Amino acid sequence: MTGYILRRLLQIIPVLLLASFAIWAMIYAVPGGPVGVIVGENATQEEIAAATKQLGLDQPVLVQYLDWLGKAATGNLGFSLHSKDPVLTLIGERLPATLQLAVASILVALVIGIPIALAGAIHANSWLDRLLSGWSALALGVPTFWLGILLILLFAVELRWLPSASRYVPFWESPVPAMRSLALPALTLGVYVSGILARFLRASLVSEMRSDYVRTARAKGVPEPRIVSFHIMRNALLPFVTIVGLMIANFIGGAVVTEAVFTYPGLGRLLIQAISTRDYPLIQGCIVVILVIYMGINLAVDILYAFIDPRIEYR
Repeated sequence: MTGYILRRLLQIIPVLLLASFAIWAMIYAVPGGPVGVIVGENATQEEIAAATKQLGLDQPVLVQYLDWLGKAATGNLGFSLHSKDPVLTLIGERLPATLQLAVASILVALVIGIPIALAGAIHANSWLDRLLSGWSALALGVPTFWLGILLILLFAVELRWLPSASRYVPFWESPVPAMRSLALPALTLGVYVSGILARFLRASLVSEMRSDYVRTARAKGVPEPRIVSFHIMRNALLPFVTIVGLMIANFIGGAVVTEAVFTYPGLGRLLIQAISTRDYPLIQGCIVVILVIYMGINLAVDILYAFIDPRIEYR
């Protein structure tokens, strides 16, 4: 296991290098670049030259990239062009909010998706299975922004149970206000993801139920709940865990629309604000952090496979 983890970490290094170069090159390939943001449209040639030298853009391309990469490796992602604050500080202020929303959304999706998948698989091809499959299709087909607006109209405007605008409240400091603030955005994302999780888990469960070991267990008189919980469920978890990991990784930087609807102060909203204001160092920093987290979650999912299925051997 240790050797496998070390090999995976070594494999991540060239991927990070290629991705970092792509991120750096993509941002600076945009017409205007950061110099245009700093000096404005009516700048003189002297002001443009001074800003270019200040940012180090007068250096060769390779020197610029290596300088940026060396600073990024030490945690120095530069300073925001607008707020003048360190990029890492701005990201650190938003990242806990995004992580809390991602965990809450996945919990909602699991609470909804797992029972639906189990019921559909146990009663495969029945009217209940078709009804639950319809729910999964509906959950996938409804846009998150539209569902979010409906939830705001119902729970915030009509019933006045929950706030329409969400703010970040650390759960470990104030659990009740945190749950009230997270309820609507987490439900919006959780309902959508529950459709994905239910479909994948149901398909995996149905496939496992047709296996020889299940027929053998039933022939021996093993109770059906035990067969499902101790045998079928565990073997069906591998593709399911993969999807859960991908969804968590997507939430880190992909919950932009939901964060915008509920004005939630997450990392995705920070990235959109940076793009709209052409804050290039902040854009680069957000994408790099999202990339590192995404790769870390994928590595954690691969390691988790061995604990779910001991038959997997890492060489």
